Amino acid sequence: MLYGIAEGVGFSRSFGFEGRCAVGTSVKHMVEELLRPLEGEGYEVWNVEYAREGKERQLRVYVDKEGGIGLDGCEEVSRYLSERLDEEDPISEAYSLVVSSPGMDRALVKDEHFARYEGEAVEVALYKGFDGRKKFVALLGKKTDETLFVTPVDRASLEPEHDEIAIPADLVSKVSLMVVI
Repeated sequence: MLYGIAEGVGFSRSFGFEGRCAVGTSVKHMVEELLRPLEGEGYEVWNVEYAREGKERQLRVYVDKEGGIGLDGCEEVSRYLSERLDEEDPISEAYSLVVSSPGMDRALVKDEHFARYEGEAVEVALYKGFDGRKKFVALLGKKTDETLFVTPVDRASLEPEHDEIAIPADLVSKVSLMVVI
C-alpha cells in the first residue's frame, strides 16, 4: 500500500512482533539508532513517531535526502528498517510501519531543524493563547530550550506585523515550514 503524507511520499507495511521494547520514547531512540548507518548513504532521519492511532500502533519514520526523497528511497529505508526490526524483534505489539518524506510543510522537531530554517516562514501552533493568538505565521528566529523567538508576519505578504516575540517553549505545540508559492 502506498501512503502519502503532507505533500510527501511514503511506503507502508504492517507487522505483528512480540519483543522487548514497548514504550514510545525508547522505540523512537531504538529506531533512530537502527537507521544511523543510512546516514552514510545520504539519508537523514527527520523524525520518528510511535503512537496509537485508533486501535493500532503506528511506527512513522520520516526520512529525507539531499535534493528530496522519492518513493524508491522510502521503500529502500522501509526494507532496511524492516530487516533490522525482524532481527532485533524489539516491539512488543502489532504495529504498522510507515516510511515517508517529511513533506514541504515539514514539522521542525530537532534543534538542528530550527537552526537550519532560521529566518524562514513558519506556522506556529500553541497549546494555549499567547499575545492573543494560538496560531502564528512568522519568521523563525532563535530557539532555546525555554523560548521560541519569532517575528509574526502577514500570511499573504510575509511582511512583519510587529517586532520579534519570545514564546515560552512549553506553550509551543508544533512549528512547521510554511509552503510559500
